[in-house]
Amino acid sequence: MARPVKWRKVEHFPKETYFLPCPKGNCHRFEDVAEVELKIEELEAIRLKDIEGLTQEEGARRMEISRQTFQNVLDEARRKVATALVEGKAISVGGGHYTKNVCKLKCQNCGGEFDTSYEQREITCRKCGSMDITCSKKRCRTNCTDYTKD
Repeated sequence: MARPVKWRKVEHFPKETYFLPCPKGNCHRFEDVAEVELKIEELEAIRLKDIEGLTQEEGARRMEISRQTFQNVLDEARRKVATALVEGKAISVGGGHYTKNVCKLKCQNCGGEFDTSYEQREITCRKCGSMDITCSKKRCRTNCTDYTKD
């Protein structure tokens, strides 16, 4: 069975989500332009690495993913941006597998721990199926397990 994709934590969301090339001042033929889709987490990786100047390890920690995953996301983002610039394509920012909030949960039945996002709305333990889960953070500011009581 394939491993589930881990949610990538994103802190910054762009105000502008579409960038269009304007070759030699001719910006009136938008329908002719091919586009590249840059995922939200890919833009976040570029922001952390290239604008904030973080190391791979620091960026991975901020996004709550492994260093290898961070580098893979960054490499894909840079490839897409380079393709858009070289081939004169538009860049559309959106989609992906990201969250603003990642919570670490602990099963009170079996002691298993796992990450989940608010968007996932997971209510059972992945190991034993118990619904008796709580936040494993000592000081959870968001009372993150409230969503399991819907």
